[in-house]
Amino acid sequence: MDFRFSEQEEAFRREVEDFINEELPAGWTEGNIHWPGGYGTLEEFEVIGPRMAQFRRRLAEKGWLTISWPKEYGGAGRSNIEQAIFHERMSYYRAPGGDVATLIGGPTILHFGSDEMKKEWLPRIAKGDVTFWLAYSEPNAGSDLASLQTSAVEEGDELVINGQKIWGTVAHVSDYAWMVVRTDPTAAPHKGISLIIVDNKSDGITIRPLMNICGFHSFNEVFFDNVRVPKKNIVGEKNQGWYYLMVALDFERLVIPMGGFRRTFEEIVQYARETKHNGQALSRDPLIRNKLAEMAIEIEVAYMFFWQTAWMLDRGLMPNIEASVLKLVTTELSQKLASVGTAVMGHYAQLERGSKWVPLRGRVPAGYLDCISALVGAGTSEIQRNIIAMRGLGLPRK
Repeated sequence: MDFRFSEQEEAFRREVEDFINEELPAGWTEGNIHWPGGYGTLEEFEVIGPRMAQFRRRLAEKGWLTISWPKEYGGAGRSNIEQAIFHERMSYYRAPGGDVATLIGGPTILHFGSDEMKKEWLPRIAKGDVTFWLAYSEPNAGSDLASLQTSAVEEGDELVINGQKIWGTVAHVSDYAWMVVRTDPTAAPHKGISLIIVDNKSDGITIRPLMNICGFHSFNEVFFDNVRVPKKNIVGEKNQGWYYLMVALDFERLVIPMGGFRRTFEEIVQYARETKHNGQALSRDPLIRNKLAEMAIEIEVAYMFFWQTAWMLDRGLMPNIEASVLKLVTTELSQKLASVGTAVMGHYAQLERGSKWVPLRGRVPAGYLDCISALVGAGTSEIQRNIIAMRGLGLPRK
Protein backbone atom coordinates (compact mmCIF):
# COMPACT_ATOMS: atom_id res chain seq x y z
CA MET A 1 0.00 0.00 0.00
CA ASP A 2 1.19 3.49 -0.84
CA PHE A 3 0.11 5.94 1.86
CA ARG A 4 1.67 9.01 0.30
CA PHE A 5 -0.81 11.87 0.20
CA SER A 6 -2.35 13.06 -3.03
CA GLU A 7 -2.05 16.75 -3.95
CA GLN A 8 -5.56 17.34 -2.56
CA GLU A 9 -4.74 15.56 0.70
CA GLU A 10 -1.45 17.43 1.09
CA ALA A 11 -3.23 20.74 0.46
CA PHE A 12 -5.80 19.84 3.13
CA ARG A 13 -3.03 18.98 5.56
CA ARG A 14 -1.50 22.43 5.06
CA GLU A 15 -4.93 24.04 5.46
CA VAL A 16 -5.47 22.29 8.80
CA GLU A 17 -1.97 23.23 9.96
CA ASP A 18 -2.53 26.88 9.08
CA PHE A 19 -5.91 26.90 10.82
CA ILE A 20 -4.46 25.48 14.03
CA ASN A 21 -1.60 27.97 14.07
CA GLU A 22 -4.03 30.85 13.61
CA GLU A 23 -6.90 29.77 15.86
CA LEU A 24 -5.44 27.72 18.72
CA PRO A 25 -4.86 29.88 21.82
CA ALA A 26 -1.21 30.80 22.34
CA GLY A 27 0.66 28.43 24.64
CA TRP A 28 -2.01 25.72 24.54
CA THR A 29 0.18 22.98 23.04
CA GLU A 30 3.09 23.51 25.41
CA GLY A 31 0.93 24.00 28.49
CA ASN A 32 -1.42 21.06 27.95
CA ILE A 33 -0.05 17.92 29.61
CA HIS A 34 -2.39 15.43 27.91
CA TRP A 35 -0.69 12.07 27.45
CA PRO A 36 -1.44 10.35 24.10
CA GLY A 37 -3.74 7.37 24.50
CA GLY A 38 -4.67 8.07 28.11
CA TYR A 39 -8.00 9.11 29.59
CA GLY A 40 -6.91 10.86 32.77
CA THR A 41 -4.90 13.92 31.69
CA LEU A 42 -7.57 15.64 29.61
CA GLU A 43 -7.26 18.86 31.55
CA GLU A 44 -9.51 20.81 29.20
CA PHE A 45 -12.57 19.00 30.60
CA GLU A 46 -12.14 21.13 33.70
CA VAL A 47 -10.53 24.31 32.41
CA ILE A 48 -11.95 24.72 28.90
CA GLY A 49 -13.07 28.32 28.57
CA PRO A 50 -14.48 30.74 26.01
CA ARG A 51 -11.36 30.60 23.82
CA MET A 52 -11.54 26.84 23.37
CA ALA A 53 -15.32 26.92 22.94
CA GLN A 54 -14.76 29.45 20.13
CA PHE A 55 -12.11 27.15 18.63
CA ARG A 56 -14.59 24.26 18.49
CA ARG A 57 -17.27 26.52 16.98
CA ARG A 58 -14.86 27.45 14.21
CA LEU A 59 -14.21 23.75 13.58
CA ALA A 60 -17.96 23.13 13.36
CA GLU A 61 -18.42 26.02 10.93
CA LYS A 62 -15.87 24.44 8.59
CA GLY A 63 -17.52 21.01 8.92
CA TRP A 64 -14.33 19.66 10.47
CA LEU A 65 -15.95 18.05 13.50
CA THR A 66 -17.54 15.59 11.06
CA ILE A 67 -15.17 15.66 8.11
CA SER A 68 -16.14 12.39 6.41
CA TRP A 69 -19.90 12.72 7.00
CA PRO A 70 -22.23 13.47 4.08
CA LYS A 71 -22.87 17.19 3.60
CA GLU A 72 -26.61 16.65 4.01
CA TYR A 73 -26.00 15.91 7.70
CA GLY A 74 -23.58 18.78 8.30
CA GLY A 75 -20.38 17.01 7.37
CA ALA A 76 -17.65 18.16 4.99
CA GLY A 77 -18.07 15.22 2.61
CA ARG A 78 -14.33 14.52 2.62
CA SER A 79 -12.51 11.20 2.59
CA ASN A 80 -11.57 9.12 5.61
CA ILE A 81 -7.90 9.71 4.79
CA GLU A 82 -8.54 13.44 5.10
CA GLN A 83 -10.34 12.85 8.37
CA ALA A 84 -7.31 10.90 9.60
CA ILE A 85 -5.04 13.74 8.47
CA PHE A 86 -7.17 16.17 10.45
CA HIS A 87 -7.06 14.08 13.64
CA GLU A 88 -3.32 13.50 13.28
CA ARG A 89 -2.59 17.22 13.02
CA MET A 90 -5.02 18.16 15.78
CA SER A 91 -3.53 15.64 18.20
CA TYR A 92 0.00 16.80 17.31
CA TYR A 93 -0.91 20.22 18.71
CA ARG A 94 -3.00 18.68 21.53
CA ALA A 95 -5.98 20.64 20.20
CA PRO A 96 -9.49 19.57 21.26
CA GLY A 97 -11.34 18.32 18.21
CA GLY A 98 -13.87 15.52 18.04
CA ASP A 99 -15.65 13.93 20.99
CA VAL A 100 -17.88 10.94 21.74
CA ALA A 101 -20.78 12.48 19.80
CA THR A 102 -18.83 13.22 16.62
CA LEU A 103 -16.45 10.24 16.64
CA ILE A 104 -18.59 7.41 18.04
CA GLY A 105 -22.27 8.30 18.43
CA GLY A 106 -22.72 10.10 15.12
CA PRO A 107 -21.06 7.45 12.93
CA THR A 108 -23.12 4.73 14.66
CA ILE A 109 -26.35 6.67 14.03
CA LEU A 110 -25.29 7.09 10.40
CA HIS A 111 -25.06 3.31 10.09
CA PHE A 112 -28.04 2.16 12.15
CA GLY A 113 -30.29 5.09 13.05
CA SER A 114 -33.68 5.66 11.46
CA ASP A 115 -34.14 8.53 9.02
CA GLU A 116 -35.98 10.39 11.78
CA MET A 117 -33.11 9.91 14.21
CA LYS A 118 -30.54 11.00 11.63
CA LYS A 119 -32.44 14.20 10.92
CA GLU A 120 -32.88 14.94 14.62
CA TRP A 121 -29.37 14.24 15.90
CA LEU A 122 -26.75 14.40 13.16
CA PRO A 123 -27.02 18.12 12.27
CA ARG A 124 -26.84 19.05 15.98
CA ILE A 125 -23.81 16.84 16.49
CA ALA A 126 -22.09 18.28 13.41
CA LYS A 127 -22.60 21.82 14.71
CA GLY A 128 -21.09 20.90 18.07
CA ASP A 129 -24.39 21.74 19.79
CA VAL A 130 -24.56 18.45 21.74
CA THR A 131 -21.96 16.34 23.53
CA PHE A 132 -22.13 12.68 24.64
CA TRP A 133 -20.43 10.56 27.27
CA LEU A 134 -20.04 6.78 27.13
CA ALA A 135 -22.42 5.06 29.56
CA TYR A 136 -21.18 1.49 29.11
CA SER A 137 -19.30 0.19 32.17
CA GLU A 138 -21.02 -0.75 35.43
CA PRO A 139 -19.57 -1.79 38.81
CA ASN A 140 -19.97 -5.46 37.79
CA ALA A 141 -19.81 -5.11 34.00
CA GLY A 142 -16.59 -3.81 32.49
CA SER A 143 -14.80 -6.07 30.06
CA ASP A 144 -17.81 -8.38 30.15
CA LEU A 145 -20.33 -5.76 29.02
CA ALA A 146 -22.93 -8.42 28.22
CA SER A 147 -23.45 -8.82 31.98
CA LEU A 148 -24.72 -5.24 32.39
CA GLN A 149 -27.77 -4.91 34.67
CA THR A 150 -29.02 -1.32 34.21
CA SER A 151 -32.63 -1.88 33.21
CA ALA A 152 -34.98 -0.02 30.88
CA VAL A 153 -38.66 -0.98 31.21
CA GLU A 154 -41.31 0.16 28.73
CA GLU A 155 -44.13 2.36 29.99
CA GLY A 156 -46.19 3.74 27.12
CA ASP A 157 -43.98 5.81 24.83
CA GLU A 158 -41.15 5.89 27.35
CA LEU A 159 -38.49 3.70 28.90
CA VAL A 160 -37.90 3.89 32.65
CA ILE A 161 -34.22 3.39 33.47
CA ASN A 162 -32.77 2.19 36.78
CA GLY A 163 -29.18 1.32 37.52
CA GLN A 164 -25.65 2.63 37.75
CA LYS A 165 -22.80 3.40 35.37
CA ILE A 166 -19.18 3.95 36.34
CA TRP A 167 -16.02 5.47 34.81
CA GLY A 168 -18.23 7.91 32.91
CA THR A 169 -15.56 10.09 31.33
CA VAL A 170 -16.75 13.73 31.04
CA ALA A 171 -20.29 12.85 32.14
CA HIS A 172 -20.23 15.99 34.31
CA VAL A 173 -19.66 18.31 31.35
CA SER A 174 -21.69 16.49 28.67
CA ASP A 175 -25.28 16.89 27.48
CA TYR A 176 -26.32 13.28 26.87
CA ALA A 177 -25.39 9.72 27.78
CA TRP A 178 -24.64 7.36 24.89
CA MET A 179 -25.92 4.40 26.85
CA VAL A 180 -26.44 0.65 26.75
CA VAL A 181 -29.28 -0.77 28.86
CA ARG A 182 -31.00 -4.13 29.34
CA THR A 183 -34.45 -4.02 27.75
CA ASP A 184 -35.22 -7.77 27.85
CA PRO A 185 -34.06 -9.54 31.04
CA THR A 186 -35.41 -12.87 29.80
CA ALA A 187 -33.30 -12.97 26.62
CA ALA A 188 -29.77 -14.30 26.29
CA PRO A 189 -27.26 -11.73 27.63
CA HIS A 190 -26.22 -10.46 24.20
CA LYS A 191 -29.76 -10.31 22.82
CA GLY A 192 -31.61 -8.21 25.38
CA ILE A 193 -29.55 -5.02 25.19
CA SER A 194 -30.51 -1.69 23.58
CA LEU A 195 -28.51 1.41 22.76
CA ILE A 196 -30.19 4.67 23.74
CA ILE A 197 -29.51 8.41 24.10
CA VAL A 198 -30.37 9.85 27.54
CA ASP A 199 -30.56 13.54 28.43
CA ASN A 200 -28.29 14.36 31.39
CA LYS A 201 -30.88 16.87 32.62
CA SER A 202 -33.51 14.16 33.10
CA ASP A 203 -35.00 13.82 36.58
CA GLY A 204 -33.47 10.98 38.57
CA ILE A 205 -29.86 11.28 37.32
CA THR A 206 -27.12 11.79 39.93
CA ILE A 207 -23.51 12.37 38.85
CA ARG A 208 -20.73 11.94 41.40
CA PRO A 209 -17.06 12.74 40.66
CA LEU A 210 -14.27 10.19 40.67
CA MET A 211 -10.84 11.81 40.91
CA ASN A 212 -8.29 9.90 38.88
CA ILE A 213 -4.71 9.01 39.75
CA CYS A 214 -3.43 12.15 37.99
CA GLY A 215 -5.57 14.40 40.17
CA PHE A 216 -8.11 15.36 37.51
CA HIS A 217 -11.89 15.05 37.61
CA SER A 218 -12.32 13.17 34.34
CA PHE A 219 -14.31 10.16 35.57
CA ASN A 220 -17.71 9.86 37.27
CA GLU A 221 -20.14 7.37 38.72
CA VAL A 222 -23.69 8.01 37.55
CA PHE A 223 -26.93 6.75 39.12
CA PHE A 224 -30.28 6.40 37.32
CA ASP A 225 -33.39 6.34 39.49
CA ASN A 226 -36.63 5.96 37.49
CA VAL A 227 -35.26 8.08 34.65
CA ARG A 228 -37.80 8.46 31.85
CA VAL A 229 -36.57 8.52 28.25
CA PRO A 230 -38.68 8.63 25.06
CA LYS A 231 -38.55 5.36 23.12
CA LYS A 232 -37.68 7.30 19.98
CA ASN A 233 -34.20 7.76 21.51
CA ILE A 234 -33.42 4.08 20.97
CA VAL A 235 -30.73 3.73 18.29
CA GLY A 236 -31.83 1.28 15.59
CA GLU A 237 -33.98 -1.60 16.79
CA LYS A 238 -34.77 -2.48 20.37
CA ASN A 239 -32.75 -5.41 21.79
CA GLN A 240 -30.18 -5.17 18.96
CA GLY A 241 -27.93 -2.82 20.89
CA TRP A 242 -25.15 -5.35 21.42
CA TYR A 243 -24.45 -5.53 17.70
CA TYR A 244 -24.50 -1.74 17.36
CA LEU A 245 -22.22 -1.50 20.38
CA MET A 246 -19.62 -3.72 18.72
CA VAL A 247 -19.48 -1.33 15.75
CA ALA A 248 -19.41 1.70 18.07
CA LEU A 249 -16.44 0.14 19.89
CA ASP A 250 -14.65 -0.24 16.56
CA PHE A 251 -15.19 3.47 15.92
CA GLU A 252 -13.79 4.21 19.39
CA ARG A 253 -10.73 2.06 18.71
CA LEU A 254 -10.03 4.09 15.58
CA VAL A 255 -9.85 7.36 17.56
CA ILE A 256 -6.08 7.40 17.95
CA PRO A 257 -4.04 10.54 18.75
CA MET A 258 -1.16 9.57 16.45
CA GLY A 259 0.16 13.12 16.24
CA GLY A 260 0.30 13.25 20.03
CA PHE A 261 2.68 10.29 20.11
CA ARG A 262 5.00 11.98 17.62
CA ARG A 263 4.87 15.35 19.40
CA THR A 264 5.60 13.88 22.81
CA PHE A 265 8.41 11.74 21.43
CA GLU A 266 9.97 14.78 19.76
CA GLU A 267 9.87 16.65 23.07
CA ILE A 268 11.62 13.77 24.86
CA VAL A 269 14.28 13.64 22.12
CA GLN A 270 14.82 17.40 22.44
CA TYR A 271 15.20 17.05 26.18
CA ALA A 272 17.84 14.34 25.66
CA ARG A 273 19.74 16.62 23.28
CA GLU A 274 19.68 19.64 25.57
CA THR A 275 20.27 17.97 28.95
CA LYS A 276 23.79 17.03 30.02
CA HIS A 277 24.99 14.39 32.45
CA ASN A 278 28.65 14.34 33.48
CA GLY A 279 29.35 16.97 30.83
CA GLN A 280 27.79 15.00 27.99
CA ALA A 281 24.37 15.29 26.35
CA LEU A 282 22.02 12.46 27.34
CA SER A 283 21.43 11.80 23.63
CA ARG A 284 25.02 10.53 23.34
CA ASP A 285 24.44 7.77 25.89
CA PRO A 286 24.20 4.50 23.87
CA LEU A 287 21.48 3.06 26.09
CA ILE A 288 19.30 6.15 25.70
CA ARG A 289 20.00 6.33 21.96
CA ASN A 290 18.86 2.72 21.58
CA LYS A 291 15.66 3.33 23.55
CA LEU A 292 14.82 6.39 21.47
CA ALA A 293 15.60 4.59 18.21
CA GLU A 294 13.32 1.69 19.14
CA MET A 295 10.58 4.15 20.08
CA ALA A 296 10.92 5.97 16.75
CA ILE A 297 10.50 2.68 14.88
CA GLU A 298 7.42 1.68 16.89
CA ILE A 299 5.78 5.04 16.25
CA GLU A 300 6.30 4.65 12.50
CA VAL A 301 4.80 1.15 12.62
CA ALA A 302 1.78 2.51 14.48
CA TYR A 303 1.38 5.22 11.81
CA MET A 304 1.16 2.51 9.15
CA PHE A 305 -1.69 0.80 11.00
CA PHE A 306 -3.34 4.21 11.44
CA TRP A 307 -3.30 5.08 7.73
CA GLN A 308 -4.34 1.54 6.81
CA THR A 309 -7.65 1.81 8.67
CA ALA A 310 -8.50 5.09 6.93
CA TRP A 311 -7.52 3.57 3.57
CA MET A 312 -9.87 0.64 4.22
CA LEU A 313 -12.80 2.88 5.21
CA ASP A 314 -12.44 4.83 1.96
CA ARG A 315 -12.85 1.54 0.09
CA GLY A 316 -16.01 0.55 1.90
CA LEU A 317 -14.23 -1.97 4.13
CA MET A 318 -14.97 -2.16 7.85
CA PRO A 319 -11.62 -2.48 9.67
CA ASN A 320 -12.94 -4.65 12.48
CA ILE A 321 -9.79 -6.68 13.11
CA GLU A 322 -7.57 -3.79 12.07
CA ALA A 323 -9.28 -1.53 14.64
CA SER A 324 -8.28 -3.98 17.37
CA VAL A 325 -4.72 -4.17 16.01
CA LEU A 326 -4.47 -0.38 15.94
CA LYS A 327 -5.92 -0.04 19.43
CA LEU A 328 -3.61 -2.71 20.85
CA VAL A 329 -0.46 -1.33 19.25
CA THR A 330 -1.05 2.31 20.10
CA THR A 331 -2.26 1.93 23.67
CA GLU A 332 0.71 -0.27 24.51
CA LEU A 333 2.81 2.33 22.71
CA SER A 334 1.44 4.85 25.23
CA GLN A 335 2.91 2.80 28.06
CA LYS A 336 6.23 2.24 26.28
CA LEU A 337 6.58 5.95 25.55
CA ALA A 338 6.01 6.76 29.22
CA SER A 339 8.65 4.21 30.23
CA VAL A 340 11.15 5.64 27.77
CA GLY A 341 10.45 9.20 28.95
CA THR A 342 10.96 8.09 32.55
CA ALA A 343 14.23 6.34 31.69
CA VAL A 344 15.57 9.39 29.83
CA MET A 345 14.68 11.86 32.60
CA GLY A 346 15.72 9.67 35.51
CA HIS A 347 14.88 11.14 38.92
CA TYR A 348 13.45 14.27 37.29
CA ALA A 349 10.65 12.10 35.91
CA GLN A 350 9.31 11.74 39.44
CA LEU A 351 8.65 15.46 39.87
CA GLU A 352 5.02 16.56 39.64
CA ARG A 353 3.42 19.53 37.95
CA GLY A 354 4.35 22.82 39.54
CA SER A 355 7.82 21.75 40.66
CA LYS A 356 10.58 24.20 39.76
CA TRP A 357 12.72 21.54 38.08
CA VAL A 358 10.09 19.36 36.42
CA PRO A 359 10.76 18.75 32.69
CA LEU A 360 8.01 19.26 30.07
CA ARG A 361 5.69 20.72 32.73
CA GLY A 362 5.26 17.30 34.33
CA ARG A 363 3.88 15.61 31.21
CA VAL A 364 6.00 12.46 31.57
CA PRO A 365 5.22 11.63 35.24
CA ALA A 366 1.54 12.35 34.58
CA GLY A 367 1.73 10.15 31.48
CA TYR A 368 3.39 7.36 33.44
CA LEU A 369 0.32 7.27 35.68
CA ASP A 370 -2.21 7.90 32.92
CA CYS A 371 -0.96 5.36 30.37
CA ILE A 372 -2.49 2.49 32.35
CA SER A 373 -5.96 3.80 31.47
CA ALA A 374 -5.05 3.51 27.78
CA LEU A 375 -4.71 -0.26 28.18
CA VAL A 376 -8.24 -0.55 29.61
CA GLY A 377 -10.57 1.86 27.80
CA ALA A 378 -12.40 0.59 24.68
CA GLY A 379 -11.44 -2.98 25.60
CA THR A 380 -8.33 -4.23 27.36
CA SER A 381 -5.23 -5.46 25.55
CA GLU A 382 -6.26 -9.02 26.40
CA ILE A 383 -9.64 -8.49 24.72
CA GLN A 384 -7.98 -7.03 21.61
CA ARG A 385 -5.68 -10.05 21.39
CA ASN A 386 -8.68 -12.37 21.67
CA ILE A 387 -10.47 -10.50 18.86
CA ILE A 388 -7.38 -10.68 16.65
CA ALA A 389 -6.94 -14.39 17.43
CA MET A 390 -10.57 -15.42 16.85
CA ARG A 391 -11.75 -13.06 14.11
CA GLY A 392 -8.43 -12.51 12.38
CA LEU A 393 -6.67 -15.85 12.73
CA GLY A 394 -9.71 -18.11 13.09
CA LEU A 395 -8.47 -19.63 16.35
CA PRO A 396 -10.97 -21.36 18.67
CA ARG A 397 -12.36 -19.56 21.74
CA LYS A 398 -10.60 -22.03 24.02
